[in-house]
Amino acid sequence: MSVKAKAIYTFQSENKEEISIQENEELVIFNEKSVDGWYQGENSRGERGLFPASYVEIIRTRSNSNVTDCSISPAGSLGNDSSYFPSIPITPPHLQQPYDDDEDDDWDDWDDRSTVVEDADYSRSPGANGHAHQSPQSNNPNVHYRAKPHMERQDSISSSRKGSMVGRNLNRFSSFVRSGVEAFVLGDVPMMAKIAESYTIDMGPLGPMWKANPQPFSVSVEDPTKQTKFKGIKTYISYRVTPSHTGHPVYRRYKHFDWLYNRLLHKFTVISVPHLPEKQATGRFEEDFIEKRKRRLILWMNHMTSHPVLSQYEGFEHFLMCADDKQWKLGKRRAEKDEMVGAHFMLTLQIPNEHQDLQDVEERVDTFKSFAKKMDDSVMQLTHVASELVRKHLGGFRKEFQRLGNSFQSISQAFMLDPPHSSDSLNNAISHTGRTYENIGELFAEQPKYDLFQMLDKLSLYQGLLANYPDIIHLQKGAFAKVKESQRMTDEGKMDQDEADGIRKRCRTVGFALQAEMSHFHHQREVDFKDMMQAYLTEQIAFYQRVVQQLERTLRMYDCL
Repeated sequence: MSVKAKAIYTFQSENKEEISIQENEELVIFNEKSVDGWYQGENSRGERGLFPASYVEIIRTRSNSNVTDCSISPAGSLGNDSSYFPSIPITPPHLQQPYDDDEDDDWDDWDDRSTVVEDADYSRSPGANGHAHQSPQSNNPNVHYRAKPHMERQDSISSSRKGSMVGRNLNRFSSFVRSGVEAFVLGDVPMMAKIAESYTIDMGPLGPMWKANPQPFSVSVEDPTKQTKFKGIKTYISYRVTPSHTGHPVYRRYKHFDWLYNRLLHKFTVISVPHLPEKQATGRFEEDFIEKRKRRLILWMNHMTSHPVLSQYEGFEHFLMCADDKQWKLGKRRAEKDEMVGAHFMLTLQIPNEHQDLQDVEERVDTFKSFAKKMDDSVMQLTHVASELVRKHLGGFRKEFQRLGNSFQSISQAFMLDPPHSSDSLNNAISHTGRTYENIGELFAEQPKYDLFQMLDKLSLYQGLLANYPDIIHLQKGAFAKVKESQRMTDEGKMDQDEADGIRKRCRTVGFALQAEMSHFHHQREVDFKDMMQAYLTEQIAFYQRVVQQLERTLRMYDCL
């Protein structure tokens, strides 16, 4: 039975089985039950095909009223009046992949049981690397924490001290709350007895910046190979991944990249981790798709290795170096039990001693927010234009040059019909001109693989990076709000100055981390877009030189007539 739906994200189709949908577009879904995370339906332009279920919400009409209720299609309706329950946020497309791809097996080649990744629980007693939490003062000069009360007693204790405590965000789905940054800023994250990892932020000429990886390296992703398991029942693509500092290759499937991506998201709260190449409903083993995925995995891996923090993550090292199945399982479990994630990750940051006025920091963040929004819009625009140009190269341009070539061939054939007045040299030259333009049409069809595809790959990476910044900036905005609230409470005599100072210190840590991430983004953006534009223009020049060479050879055929 068909139902109406609304698109909550824009999706661009990449093969003939899929259709494109635009944000806020009305859709018709033919069957409410999705297949492998995809719906089959019709868009507002009458096109029929597949689109990701996670990109739309079904429009439901309540039976007892005329009110229309939009519910999340994959999870279904809450079945209750929304005024009594907080709305559950939609998982964005970069976190909820629309199709399970070739990675839908039960992971039994990694582990003998599935692993459940839990949200950070700040009331746990074990600390990092198995050490117990310790209540005495921390060695970290930037933080001073009180242990969070046990969850069962939290409400009663908070209510008894609410006169001297900054209020919590009631929206528990806010990224500020879910990430644990609120708990960190308010001092509710217990200190670890031992913190085995540390990430340093230095003051550079333009502000805070991540300290560079002392042992930089690069990684190659090559040789995508189709393999099978379970006597041919399962088919998947394996990639040879080789880090430069070891020279020893390991072989990874897409699901291994996906595992690493989710570990990075879970751990590094204030860092923009680019999205992995999207999964696809059909054609997963077609040569063009495999090549496209390889190119985008290379870009993704290049970004990982260029980031001073992500490149030093122990789980990343495990991904790159472990070739033994048994050791892989042990390292995988160790990474999944890492407690220095979310709010606890903030404890690993060593910030400079330089004073920064929080008002100045807020202004810099606002400037970056405006920049990121404009850049996101511009990247989307260039992506659309480049995609249209690819379609014209593959279709329109090729056909137009073929038609022109056929027309020249027709002229040549007409000139041959009256032999006494026919010039073989002229006829051959015109016929050759026709073939030249047919060849030029083929050159146009081939050209996107040398320039536009690479441009679209880079733009896709930056779309993913930019999509993360609204949530990351929201973390800093939430921290600013807590500082202002604590200062107000101090002025009213409802909070001790020491407690307000602690909130301000921890807000400084969040601010330094965000500024360091902003600085890295700008640095990498300049490198990437310089390379992208140079590569594009170089290939464009070479392309038009090939066209000119063919035309010049053809022109010389008329010189001796």
